[in-house]
Amino acid sequence: MVVDEPAAEAHLASVLERPRAEVAAALRELSAEYTAQGRGFDLRLVAGGWRIYSRAECAPAVERFVLDGQQARLTQAALETLAVVAYRQPVSRSRVSAVRGVNCDGVMRTLVQRGLVEEAGSEPETGAILYRTTNYFLERMGLRGLDELPELAPFLPEVDDVEAESLEGTMIAEAVAAAAVQAADGSGEADRAAPDR
Repeated sequence: MVVDEPAAEAHLASVLERPRAEVAAALRELSAEYTAQGRGFDLRLVAGGWRIYSRAECAPAVERFVLDGQQARLTQAALETLAVVAYRQPVSRSRVSAVRGVNCDGVMRTLVQRGLVEEAGSEPETGAILYRTTNYFLERMGLRGLDELPELAPFLPEVDDVEAESLEGTMIAEAVAAAAVQAADGSGEADRAAPDR
């Protein structure tokens, strides 16, 4: 209850001067006991350590008490940026902007200020600063590690759909190019510039 981030089993064992296996077993036993008793709090293993959380059924009351009308929700842009960082880390701001299609500098600063994202070195080729998610991100998401992030496959379009859109875009681009050639020379030569389909 007195730590800012999840407490690692090794650290707790060191402080308590007990074997790590004994501390780990005690933590698991306490967690199971709290769940069985239906207490208002829960002891969970997240982000490489143990932390006490409000039980899900009690969370709304605790949230009302703590926030008292103050909402600190992330914007849609921040959630999208955070998702790109989480799935592509370590990643530069420019790469995140390229994936999202808009500049994300301000959003990245906000995520860094909130402790959800941190610097993770620099890209050797360009010197661009790389970013990754933090343990606080894992903690807030209730994850033990990045391997617990949900799979993206169910949310992605089918390959055939992407290829069809790509082919359609290519055909439109070729038609525009052919029209531009025809307009430029006015001779109808554009028919030779457009490939047969």
